[in-house]
Amino acid sequence: MHLTVKTLLNLKERHSGFVYRDVQLHETPSGAVIEVSVEPRKGSKGTCTGCGEKRPGYDRLPERKFIHVPLWGIAVMLLYCLRRVNCPTCGVVAETVPWSTGKSPLTTSYAWFLSEWAKLLSVQEVARQFKTSWHHVFTSMAMAVAWGRERIDLSGVTAIGVDEIYWSAKKGFLTVVYQIDNHCKRLLWCGEARTTKTINEFFDWFGEERNAGLKFVCSDMWKVYLKAIARRVPNALNILDRFHIAKKLNEAIDQVRRIETAALIKRGKAVVLKHSRWCFLKNPENLNDNQKVKLKELLACNLKTIRAYLLKEDFQNFWGYTSATWAGKFLDQWCTQVMRSKLEPMKKVAKTIRAHKPLILNWFKAKDQISLGAVEGQNNKAKVVIRKSYGFRTAEMLKVSLYHKLGMLPVPKLAHEYF
Repeated sequence: MHLTVKTLLNLKERHSGFVYRDVQLHETPSGAVIEVSVEPRKGSKGTCTGCGEKRPGYDRLPERKFIHVPLWGIAVMLLYCLRRVNCPTCGVVAETVPWSTGKSPLTTSYAWFLSEWAKLLSVQEVARQFKTSWHHVFTSMAMAVAWGRERIDLSGVTAIGVDEIYWSAKKGFLTVVYQIDNHCKRLLWCGEARTTKTINEFFDWFGEERNAGLKFVCSDMWKVYLKAIARRVPNALNILDRFHIAKKLNEAIDQVRRIETAALIKRGKAVVLKHSRWCFLKNPENLNDNQKVKLKELLACNLKTIRAYLLKEDFQNFWGYTSATWAGKFLDQWCTQVMRSKLEPMKKVAKTIRAHKPLILNWFKAKDQISLGAVEGQNNKAKVVIRKSYGFRTAEMLKVSLYHKLGMLPVPKLAHEYF
């Protein structure tokens, strides 16, 4: 078979009512371009943009160029003069064509091609690799997200994780909701701020029937989330995220260290705690050699920071229990010990843990049934998206990127035709 560009186009994208005519290769300042002229098939009628019905032609508009998927690194343009059709319902309007939508200069195939690459690379890198604009890549992502969100399958969601991510000094936080079932971990929904209104918008979007089907909800200690979860999904088991408890303990130790360091400096004593921050905040197995030596030296000192560190390390035994009953007894003893320690930042954490004890103990009921570490794992991926893009100007742009990267949204077969 004699292989030509027209043969390839007819093989991959044959459109009823249209034919590919001339194919020409042009050299431009930005590189070679393959231009393919498209003509309506003789006797065919145009499709009305408004009602989608076939209507007789009225006249032709000036030639438009549609950017198509490149061949061997050479840009491809489809050239076509849109017909205006005379529709008794919609009046005289421009026809709609099957290879593009609206006023987009990209073919639908090229938009899906760019959006699939944008899952692997940053928007800027995709634009650079395929010699297109950042705007073209991002609008392709937005198109893919809109298509996928309309067709998202929400069946079988029994466990969700609710959290917030900080993304802008001016705009603050974004509320994110993940599916954390063992068989599927993905971003379900995100909304601006971390208010009662925001979290209720998720439950409204998810629907009362699916809300009733939730068995587990993992969250942090933010009161707004806890109250909304208790009210909207009262039958679900609310579990407090282990990561956030560890974070509060680390913040308390760091505060004790700073207070003690300032007190030692004030008394003119040697600052033995200098360069010791990460010795206390890292897990012992993650310390480097210098940090291990430093920590060993500090453990021999009678310091408040060391007492706080030992209390934190003792708390790690809590997660090793298999029985929620015995874990609860350990928690009571640990909190009592902390309250007698005279370490105010640690006492504050102990009070918080006591106040949320039932929700913390729920961790033992759910640990073998759902992926409790998935929320923080997904949050780390979201932070990578933000970091690779060097931030976002608006929340809507951030949401499009997060849905595109983490949403596991459905795509049509067309998306893989050229990928």
